[in-house]
Amino acid sequence: MAVVLGLAVGDWAVYLKKITFYVLAVVMTFSTTGISTRSLFPLKKIVKPFLTGILLNYFVFGTVCITAAWLLMPDKELFYGFVVIAATPPGVAIIPFSGILKGDLKYSIIGVLGAFLASVILAPLMVGIFAGSDDVNTWHLFFLMLWLIIVPMLVSRLLLYKKIFPAVSKIRGKVVDWGFAIIIYTAVGLNRDVFFSDFRILLLSSLVLFISVFLLGTIYEVTAKKILHNQQIIMSQTLLVTVKSSGVSVVMALSLFGTTAAIPSAIMAVFVLLYLLYLSFRIELKKRK
Repeated sequence: MAVVLGLAVGDWAVYLKKITFYVLAVVMTFSTTGISTRSLFPLKKIVKPFLTGILLNYFVFGTVCITAAWLLMPDKELFYGFVVIAATPPGVAIIPFSGILKGDLKYSIIGVLGAFLASVILAPLMVGIFAGSDDVNTWHLFFLMLWLIIVPMLVSRLLLYKKIFPAVSKIRGKVVDWGFAIIIYTAVGLNRDVFFSDFRILLLSSLVLFISVFLLGTIYEVTAKKILHNQQIIMSQTLLVTVKSSGVSVVMALSLFGTTAAIPSAIMAVFVLLYLLYLSFRIELKKRK
């Protein structure tokens, strides 16, 4: 609905652009309450999923996404938009969907946490390497990641306090859903003229995202089944290699490169949703059979 409203009545997006950073900070604070501190212990058992989350979400996804964008994007701002997507931490939706899709929940939590913490260093590094020629302030991005990742995670520990958490858990879903809706609406609304006037951009961006999400996810899952024999871990890894946070990427793109660079992130929100629905319907079909 955020995408539809952005296309239909996106004029208000220009006023919301100023508050997207603060909206995202609140969303990240509530959404990271799903990462339990207890799941980090014992420390010896978290090293492998911790590093796997970083490898899959940054290096595997990043290589595919940036390569496809470099080959297909006609505009450097759009290419930078995909660089931002590659540099973005994973979507927190990985955690609940690991439960829905019969993945390994603890493995997913640790993998997401690893990629989250690594994003503070890797995001400025990746943007600096692939977009540094345009005088991007990587220190600005470093502090942006601190405020959007580390600070919300620390504040979320307070929300896990026993007397507060029951109230937090009741409103968490609504806060996260509405917060991301505002961010996606803003990204789409600011670029609605481009969506209507240049179908080629929409088509090419969609192709890059199809390759980076659907094609990559399918190839990885098929390959992993030949190597691993744990279906739960395979599902968790498939989510880690395909699901990025569209909300974070929108705010990063708007802050660093402007409205055009946010187009891929807005489209990605739709692709990630479709991919998660596809995996969910596939599970239901298997149950019925």
